[in-house]
Amino acid sequence: MVDIVFINPGDRKQIYQDLGADISAIEPPFLTASFAAYLRNKGFRVAIIDAQAENITPLETAQRAGTLNPLLACVIVYGNQPSASSQNMSISGRICTELKNIGIENVAIGGLHPSALPERTLREEAVDFVIEGEEQEPLFALLEFLKGSREITSVPGIWRWEEAEIVHTPRAPLAKNLDDVLPIAAWDLLPMDKYRAHNWHCFDDICHRMPYAAIYTSLGCPYSCTFCCINAPFGKPGIRYRTPEVVVEELELLHTQYGVKNIKFVDEMFVLDERHYMKIMDLIIEKKLDLNIWCYARVDTIKEETLATMKKAGVNWLALGIESANPNVRDGASKKMRVKDIERVIRQIQNADICVIGNYIFGLPDDTEETLQETLEMAIELNCEFANFYCAMAYPGSELYAMALEENWALPKEWKDYSQHGYAILPLPTKHLSAKEIIRFRDNAFHQYFENRVYLDMIESRFGLSVREHLEQITKNKLKRQILE
Repeated sequence: MVDIVFINPGDRKQIYQDLGADISAIEPPFLTASFAAYLRNKGFRVAIIDAQAENITPLETAQRAGTLNPLLACVIVYGNQPSASSQNMSISGRICTELKNIGIENVAIGGLHPSALPERTLREEAVDFVIEGEEQEPLFALLEFLKGSREITSVPGIWRWEEAEIVHTPRAPLAKNLDDVLPIAAWDLLPMDKYRAHNWHCFDDICHRMPYAAIYTSLGCPYSCTFCCINAPFGKPGIRYRTPEVVVEELELLHTQYGVKNIKFVDEMFVLDERHYMKIMDLIIEKKLDLNIWCYARVDTIKEETLATMKKAGVNWLALGIESANPNVRDGASKKMRVKDIERVIRQIQNADICVIGNYIFGLPDDTEETLQETLEMAIELNCEFANFYCAMAYPGSELYAMALEENWALPKEWKDYSQHGYAILPLPTKHLSAKEIIRFRDNAFHQYFENRVYLDMIESRFGLSVREHLEQITKNKLKRQILE
């Protein structure tokens, strides 16, 4: 018997279509594993079932949980990137239903989406508890309640049924000491041989995408972009840090004990506070860890003088939120940056032998057919080593979601359809374009970019013929879209 079994949900086929077989990453659930470590440090018996990595069905997941006879089963709903929680709710709901069907008495659900929509989640899903806000203190208190040492009314951040009424308690205060509530993850409870890096992350060595790990060095983001829901569990913009020493201790454990070289820093904004990220770089160099790292940055947070050290520490990829070529469409503080400023920063990064992933969004509220084309032409001109093309989606917890409800815009019928690669995706319309026009433009843009000879020649020169052929094979696989049929 265990006190709590954590479940990481996932359905690669549903979320990525045919890309899920061997192209998409399989990412370890760092937050879930860290929550498990936190509770284990408090004396509780814990277990983790990674249904996504194991690629098992909801029934198989529930049956495996049942063999552990848990006091509490808890499904934690996050994703491979900050906006990927809602798309995992469909499979999460099915897992919760199977958990109740086999007789598990106490089922909880937490994560970004449940925190953004706690009442709706409680009404829609077969769960006893929904966690709103950060999960650690509510889970600790909930286990104490289930063991009989406290009252349910003193458990913070919990939504539940009391007879026929929904009741809830206030969120737990945000943790001040991340080293305490986000300790080194319980990697020993995860199937470490199952995780796989993104294909582009390993362009330098495409045949060795495993083993792989992803960790947070901070939580939250100080910015308030309309399309982003990252701060839903925290209630407000802001950022808190783990200490660099703990972060690098974890990296060293992953490297020495599990042979992990491929590392993702999941932080929404890793390259922000120079004192934090450069201390991590210095410690990695000091410990002589051989790592292949990628992380997120903003164009306006890059400092040219730090790039050589970052490269020396193993940062080989930086993902930049470029969004749009048009400054009137672009969201956030980077709106003031001109295209030539963006290009200058990208060339600085590339001159330091660090590759760039350009992230672009089609369908922001002010987008027109002309601004979409402007963004695509900019992407082709910048010719980054990789690019992600997204449609603007109204993710629960974002400002766009609130706007969509207020304006009565059509939203996806099922949570799985929030996936950018999903069959039934339904992006937001703009003031000038329909959802159908946006998804058609996005999918065509993907093929124009990755089938562009100038891009493929650059890739072959940089990484070799095998990577070029790998990309050419990917572009033969065209996503099926319900809205375009």
